[in-house]
Formats: sequence, structure tokens, C-alpha cells
Amino acid sequence: MARKLAIDKVLFTVVVLLVVAGLVMVYSANPPDPDGGFKRQFVTQLLAAVVGLVAMLVLMSIDYRSWAKPWLVYAGLGASLVLLVAVLAAAPINGSSRWLSVGPLTFQPSELAKIAVVVFIAHQIHRCPEGVSQPRVLVPCGLAVGLVTLLVLQAPDFGSAALILGIAGVMLFLAGLSWRWIVPAMVVLPGLFGLFIWSEPYRRERLLGFLSPENDPSGNGFQVLQSLIAIGSGGVTGQGLGESAQKLYFLPLASSDFIFSIVSEELGLLGAAAVLAAFAVLAWRGYVAGHRAPDAFGRFLAWGLTSAVLIQALVNVSVTVGLVPVTGTPLPFLSHGGSSLVMTLIACGLLLSVSEHG
Repeated sequence: MARKLAIDKVLFTVVVLLVVAGLVMVYSANPPDPDGGFKRQFVTQLLAAVVGLVAMLVLMSIDYRSWAKPWLVYAGLGASLVLLVAVLAAAPINGSSRWLSVGPLTFQPSELAKIAVVVFIAHQIHRCPEGVSQPRVLVPCGLAVGLVTLLVLQAPDFGSAALILGIAGVMLFLAGLSWRWIVPAMVVLPGLFGLFIWSEPYRRERLLGFLSPENDPSGNGFQVLQSLIAIGSGGVTGQGLGESAQKLYFLPLASSDFIFSIVSEELGLLGAAAVLAAFAVLAWRGYVAGHRAPDAFGRFLAWGLTSAVLIQALVNVSVTVGLVPVTGTPLPFLSHGGSSLVMTLIACGLLLSVSEHG
């Protein structure tokens, strides 16, 4: 008798809890607006949560191996590349071209590109059991990741580009990539990124502001210093939900890039630790799902999607505490942003599908 598939209840529960926590914090992190702006922001996040959860439920009910068909894999990657090219012609928002507008809706193609890259690399690893260090794996993976990264950098979106490279690197490393490829990459890539940062004055100033934020407290060091004030003032138990002082126009992007700072201020060390614990549980169940997957495609699909969420969360939290420069990377599930939330829940739907077949 065939075994009845069962969802990973722990993984499903932690995803739902993170979505609910995100809705609460987006509502709480916005200062009062006489024009009702914060209500519109909460409504858009709520709609994105509904769409994303429905997509997750649909995808977790579909066998993940259905997405391993070559035409689907290449179509997904091709669509991502087309959208990344199209977004470069869109009107800039806050100095960058990262969003495509369709009527009242906006979409960030780089979010789709992250999933497309994970699916593509998992497919390439699956189709070559001889090993990931073979040219027939590295050449297509290198071309795909390179094209996506270059297009994302043109936006410019340094944070997403670095994240995509990081996800690809983790997947290939877990697949057993030879050190003769890893060592040169570790030498060359930091230098290229350093050159890219130093080539533009605003990126150079942002880096210098990160290294010494106290030297420019009202300029490039402003965000980090205000974030640290928010985190420090939260103490152990926090100021109370909705009682943040930093969200009152002191901390920029309080409901998006710096939502973790508001969590720390309002819910304290205990609330911040609970959020980090939730991501730790998600990582645990995601990597276990990959370990138990019946084939290489499922294994690296699960590991890649889990790494995508985990790396993004680590980068965001590191920014808020001043460990890395400001990148504009949202905190999965919690930060305001419909594209990020929907695509993260789509990734979770695929992850839950893999876990069901483990």
C-alpha cells in the first residue's frame, strides 16, 4: 500500500506564525498617518499574505518533481531574465529600477529570479550524477547566475545580487564542488565586489559610513545609529507593542529594511530571540527535508530554498546591528513588501512539497 503523504507540521506552523508576526509588526511599525498611509501599507501586506498562503497551499499539494521538466526550468529562468531586462526601462523609485508596475500593483523581478536560479541549479545537479565539478554543470550554472547577477546589479541592487551569488555558492558547495573552483572564486569575487562598490561615490560613501557611522551621524551613519538606538532601548522585555519611539520618523524604512529593529524595541530581547528561533526552526526543517528527499533535485531544491530564506534573514539582521553595510535586503515574512512575501511563501510551498515526499 502506498504511504499517505503528510505535511511537515512543524515547518508549516512556523511559516504561518512568521506570516502572522509580520502582519502584526508591519501594522505596529508604521507611525500614525493622518492620510491613512499606514493602513494602506498594512492592507497591501495582508493581501500579499493571502495570495502567498494560497500559492503555498497549492504548490505543497503538487509533486515537486513536476517542476523538474527541462522546458519548465528553462522557461522560468528565461522569464526571470526578460523581467530583469524589462525592469531596467521602468521609472526609477528611490534612485533604482527594481520594480515593475502593473496598474496599482508593483513587482520586484529579482525575487522571482532567486527561485528561478535555485530551481535551475537543482536541475543541473540532478541531471549530472557524475559530479557538480563537471563542465556540463558549471558552465550552464555559471552563465545563468552570471547573467542574473549582472542584470540585478544594473538596477542597481547590490544586496540581491550578492544574495543570489551566495545561494548559488551554498548549493554548489553542498553538492561537492571541488576546492580548485572554490578557492579562485573566494579570491576573485570579493575583489570584483570591492571594485564595484568603490566605482560609485554613493556606494563608497555608504561603505565608509558603515565603517565609522559616528563620523557622519546625520548622513550615511544615520540609519545604523538609529537602528542601534531602537535595539538598545528595547531591553529584555521591550517598550510594548506599538510603543516604538524610533518609528516616529527617526528610523527610516522602519516597516521594511529595519523591521527587526522595531521588533527589538517593542518586544525586547525576548521578542527578537523568538524571531531568530523561528528562523532557526525553519532552517532545521528545511535542511532535514532536503536530506530526506528521494532524489537529487528535491534535495538541492530544498537546500537552496532554505538557504535563500536563511541567508536573507541573516543579512537583514546583520544590517540592523551594524555588522554589514546597509543593503536594502528585507527580512523574510516580516518586512513590508508584497513581492518578497509572496515569493517567500511560494518557496515555502515548494519546500513543503519536498518534505512530504521525504
